[in-house]
Amino acid sequence: MAEESTENEMAEESTGKERKGRKEVVARNAMPTQEPQVRVCNFNEVATGYTWEQALSEAGRCLQCKKKPCSNGCPVGVDIPGFIEFMQKGDFLGAAKKIKESNNLPAICGRVCPQEGQCEKLCTLGKKHEPVAVGRLERFAADFERRAGTEIPALPESLNKKVAVVGSGPSGLTVAADLTRMGYRVTVFEALHMPGGVLVYGIPEFRLPKEIVRAEIDYIKQLGAEVLVDSVIGKIQSVDELLADGFEAVYIGSGAGLPTFMNIPGENLSGVYSANEFLTRTNLMKAYLFPDYDTPIKVGNRVAVMGGGNVAMDSARCSLRLGAAEVHIVYRRSEHEMPARREEVEHAIEEGVQLDLLCSPIRIIGDKDGWVEAMECVRYELGEPDASGRRSPIQIKGSEFIMPMDTVIMAIGNSPNPLIAQTTPDLKTGRHGVLVADPETGATTKKGVYAGGDIVTGAATVISAMGAGKIAAASIDRYLRGTEQQA
Repeated sequence: MAEESTENEMAEESTGKERKGRKEVVARNAMPTQEPQVRVCNFNEVATGYTWEQALSEAGRCLQCKKKPCSNGCPVGVDIPGFIEFMQKGDFLGAAKKIKESNNLPAICGRVCPQEGQCEKLCTLGKKHEPVAVGRLERFAADFERRAGTEIPALPESLNKKVAVVGSGPSGLTVAADLTRMGYRVTVFEALHMPGGVLVYGIPEFRLPKEIVRAEIDYIKQLGAEVLVDSVIGKIQSVDELLADGFEAVYIGSGAGLPTFMNIPGENLSGVYSANEFLTRTNLMKAYLFPDYDTPIKVGNRVAVMGGGNVAMDSARCSLRLGAAEVHIVYRRSEHEMPARREEVEHAIEEGVQLDLLCSPIRIIGDKDGWVEAMECVRYELGEPDASGRRSPIQIKGSEFIMPMDTVIMAIGNSPNPLIAQTTPDLKTGRHGVLVADPETGATTKKGVYAGGDIVTGAATVISAMGAGKIAAASIDRYLRGTEQQA
């Protein structure tokens, strides 16, 4: 009886309505996916999405909490109970419209945002049951709207003020969309030949189809933002030159595209890739469609991927799809400490990726022709937690062993490209070359220049970069209206 009473109180508190008897809780709807043995042979999207019936069923699980704790866990402030209420009524277009009041990239977020550690973590239902599948519902609403035809909201009169956005990743796209909807004339400068940043060069097609990214960017263009590709700021123009050319504010969201290596012997051998190169060639340059696309990429029979994050999982799963017979994730901590999303780890294991835990290479061994043929590794045990909160790996003396390998991919982190900082002397930088910016406003040390996302934090999540973009867009608006002073 005590348990029943507590659950009823939870539901009553959440909805503000009197409830009689125990609220029946429907099990969380599983996401339909391709079977592992099928999907490992293609680059099609792994998760196939909810059906209409599944979406309605999952939306019906939401308690419509009055205090909206889930929204407090959303970095871009989506009214989660608000959009789910539309879905409960079967109004999926209304749900998409509600989401876009705060989030202009819902189809992307519904696929790659780590909801389990944010909005879903704070879901009231999740205290006793599985939380509402917020991300899956967001994806369904966004996909439904895209198929039905995206509606462009009413836009304000132009303020005739120009803002430059450097980088078209999640952070830059968020700033561009928000400022355009406020009436600013926004130009986005993208260094690569296709806009999207890490969304197109880093995240594989089977997790985030390029078609989805294109549709989201097309929406932002329809709002009025101009997107220029093949435009490397720091080369074609400096930040100072942008300001001199009539842009009244500049937002820098150029990400963290400079790969990190382990600095061990043998990293210069043929067959050693940074994850940046490997994923860019595979995803953006369509190496998986060679020879239709002239971007070959050599993957041996045995592949080792260093690291335990989402980038490592993406590299490993791409390797399998490119023909590797055996793929290993080599990680110096245990599976529990892996920073990758649990779903991505599970999908990788289902597809045949092997986890070699508590070990790491100390050198890469090459053959007489300079190609990788093995790694010498050592084993670790876990000690006390370090600054990251994870237990520190401690090397075990005398534990060296040889691991035969043909290909090695380094997926152990990234830092910002130094080009913009080098060509803008009054931009202060911090550790690993990140730009120094106020976390409350996005303001840098240079007047009129703001920054956010990975170039400030180092490699992080898509949604955290979007959150930084929203903060900066609001600050730029206040700055250009004269209501906020910047150092």
